[in-house]
Amino acid sequence: MFSPQGPSLRELAIQALSSVERGYDLLAPKFDQTPFRTPESVLGATADALRPLGPFDQGLDVCCGTGAGMRILKTLCQGPVTGVDFSTGMLAQARRAHPDAQWVQADVRALPFAQTFDLAVTFGALGHFLPAERPALFAEVHRTLRPGGLFAFPIGAPPPLMSGWYWALLGFDLVMRVRNAVWRPPFVMYYRTCPLHAVRNDLTAAGFTVTTVPLTALGRREDGSPRYRLVLARKARTP
Repeated sequence: MFSPQGPSLRELAIQALSSVERGYDLLAPKFDQTPFRTPESVLGATADALRPLGPFDQGLDVCCGTGAGMRILKTLCQGPVTGVDFSTGMLAQARRAHPDAQWVQADVRALPFAQTFDLAVTFGALGHFLPAERPALFAEVHRTLRPGGLFAFPIGAPPPLMSGWYWALLGFDLVMRVRNAVWRPPFVMYYRTCPLHAVRNDLTAAGFTVTTVPLTALGRREDGSPRYRLVLARKARTP
């Protein structure tokens, strides 16, 4: 579909008709040859924005996939870095790419850590959680951070109403809703369920203090607003 090394249309169809976990197990060997992998430009802009806030000790990549985010964690953290994901296939690819990191298979809604990390990041994973699931996810990340720890992730601005991207993402989400209404197991992946105001409210409810910074290196929209912002959710330094 995307390159000679990428998945075929048939492989993508099989993935889409599987569960989220099984789908990513199937896609894992070719995932990095798809547009679904977080672009290097986004990873680099995130690292540049976080660097003045460090240095950090231990780092965690939440829903790490094949480990794209590990590259920036290694540059930002002085201590061990860990990736967590529930897909065996994605973790196998991550281990090959970064054998010096620690990898844990777990459901991120029940993380096997407590007050361990100084920095947690996630890239492109929030669409795999229904809005009702986000508060519990954010509460788990909050629990894994040490006092004063930071949870950071980029979030894109919604495309303009009259743009092709707006209608493409709307169409994708509608197709996924129909698919999940008529087919089991569900495959949860939606692009329009994570507006910044809702994410901010859920993070605040989980105990974080939330700010954002523009990732200006990723460009601006026609109205001058940034195309991406970095969400910075800080855990209180004292209980």
